[in-house]
Amino acid sequence: MVRSRLGSVAWIAATLLVLVGANLAVAFGSGHLPTALTYAVVPVAAVVLVVMARVSGLGWADLGLAKSQIRPSLPYAAAAIGVVVLVVGAVIVVPALRQLFLSEKYNAVLPALFAAGIAIPLHTVIPEELAFRSVLHGRLTHLFGVRSAVFLGAFAFGLWHIASSWGLTDGNKGLTDFLGNGTFGQIAGVVGAVVATAVAGLVLSWLRHRSTSLIAPIALHWALNATGAVAAAAAWQFA
Repeated sequence: MVRSRLGSVAWIAATLLVLVGANLAVAFGSGHLPTALTYAVVPVAAVVLVVMARVSGLGWADLGLAKSQIRPSLPYAAAAIGVVVLVVGAVIVVPALRQLFLSEKYNAVLPALFAAGIAIPLHTVIPEELAFRSVLHGRLTHLFGVRSAVFLGAFAFGLWHIASSWGLTDGNKGLTDFLGNGTFGQIAGVVGAVVATAVAGLVLSWLRHRSTSLIAPIALHWALNATGAVAAAAAWQFA
């Protein structure tokens, strides 16, 4: 029993090590390594984590990837997408709130649509869900139980976004106007992003547990990011 528990802890440590390595590789590789290489880091890391999980003894059901789990999760997936679209649609029509969507990254329609349909699901959503709601959630649940897995996974997901959120206000006119572009604005942007993604991680982990499958959290994660990109492009049209 002790050996089994120590083995589980070791596998969790190995999982976190892969995640930290991937995060740092992207953070420090951006601008120094070929774009295609940095874009491949997280997807490759996610595949490595799934292989590690299977080697360590976790089953497809533990990872939320069993065929039998798909159908029960579809209503949750549809509801998640519907709620996000309605909320973002309601927010974007309010001029004061619309300003927060003014990200220079998506200041044109075609790049936003490409991101929503291809880049976001393949580079961000699916790899992150495999890493956090599939592998990490499965490992934490196996060792600590569902409740602890949900909170610990959400905490890890928030920390995952520290590096990527640095400079968040630089490319967002609305956030720059709101927080400023100095050191305070940078730090506030990072803290806000970490808190927001940790809360999102709670919801995504709960959805993973409630629906039993990875399909539902993938749907919600995609809806949040994709509608954000499209909403940003729409906001620029009214700017």
